[in-house]
Amino acid sequence: MFEKNLTVGYLLDFYGELLPERKRSVLDMYYNEDYSLAEIADEIGISRQGVRNIIKKTECDLFFYEEKLGLAKKMLQLEGYADSLCRLAEDHSLPDSVKEEILRLASAIKQ
Repeated sequence: MFEKNLTVGYLLDFYGELLPERKRSVLDMYYNEDYSLAEIADEIGISRQGVRNIIKKTECDLFFYEEKLGLAKKMLQLEGYADSLCRLAEDHSLPDSVKEEILRLASAIKQ
């Protein structure tokens, strides 16, 4: 049995559409629906080892996409910036109009 790398589920959200349907479906069942290897194997009609191979290969594909494109990392950075803006808006010395603008920008970043 091998450990699930939960980062893969996050990367699947970003790059899943780049994957062939079968690979995307297998990773979705494994990471998002929490199917076992045996359950996935029964569902798609291959061996457990075949499922494991698909998962490992597709994980490598997702990490390759992230290495080249960096979208997930960029999103985490933006969310951090938005959180920092929200903390800045808590400064009581700021005028309400400035606080509202900071919160509006933070909200736009998070969308």
